Amino acid sequence: MTNYPFMQVDAFTDVALGGNPCAIVFEADNLDDAKRLAIAKEMNLSETSFVQKPTAAGADVAARYFTVDEEIPLAGHPTIATIYALVESGRLKLTGDTTRIMLELKVGPIPIEIYSSAGKVQRIIMSQKKPQFLSKHDPAEIMPAFGLTPDDLLDGYPIQTVSTGTPQLMIPVPDLDTLRRVQVNAPLYNHLRKIGDWFSPHLFCTQGATSEGQTFARHVGPTLEDPFTGSATGGMAAYLYHYGLITQSQFIAEQGHWISRPGKATVEIIGSRDDIETVKVGGSAVTVLKGELLL
Repeated sequence: MTNYPFMQVDAFTDVALGGNPCAIVFEADNLDDAKRLAIAKEMNLSETSFVQKPTAAGADVAARYFTVDEEIPLAGHPTIATIYALVESGRLKLTGDTTRIMLELKVGPIPIEIYSSAGKVQRIIMSQKKPQFLSKHDPAEIMPAFGLTPDDLLDGYPIQTVSTGTPQLMIPVPDLDTLRRVQVNAPLYNHLRKIGDWFSPHLFCTQGATSEGQTFARHVGPTLEDPFTGSATGGMAAYLYHYGLITQSQFIAEQGHWISRPGKATVEIIGSRDDIETVKVGGSAVTVLKGELLL
């Protein structure tokens, strides 16, 4: 039997039991993919992170992320949670009020900034991959998968797959009322995902759930709704900026409030509307569990 230390961390929140929970398994180098997937199913969270030694030049630490169904190449809340857990467990040392490292993921290394005060992490920021604007999709085919009609799409804007490391289906809607009406048609959803170029869908509008937010989103599937989706927030920000739906390059994104897991992220878009270099997505985190896996 081997013991694997792990933590569970809520990301994109400064309050325990808010934001999005992630399990982080340390010293996972010798776990094969089947065992990682089995552990992710056991944790039964939207993602589980497995920390391992880096192999890419210049990377300081590496991690791989698994949902209960498959590996995901890049994700936001596991990144925030993993870095927070590494610091909290003493595995990653802060070098001052601002610590910069490179985190190796399936898509390659990404820059991480850790902002701290008196040795305590205040905010972690990830720089996502350069946005790719991929396929556009027929609203008549896509919208019924979410209990909506083509008229519920924000007028004049496409449904489009955007990737900042993981391809996500971007679906802009006019307002919060439209988002409240979303109901997933599981058979149609599963069919569209099987034939599509996207990993998961992100429905959003340019209204916050609170006065602090500039956007609110729902990231839904047939069996669950993700409390906060950092990778899709990056793709959403790139979409909004590229199509001129927001004019500011920095804003607050909100998600999860309607499922009692309120989360928020700081978002910063680097580059011009026609040539976005990266999207920085940041947030805080809270430890809720520490233990060992006995395998």
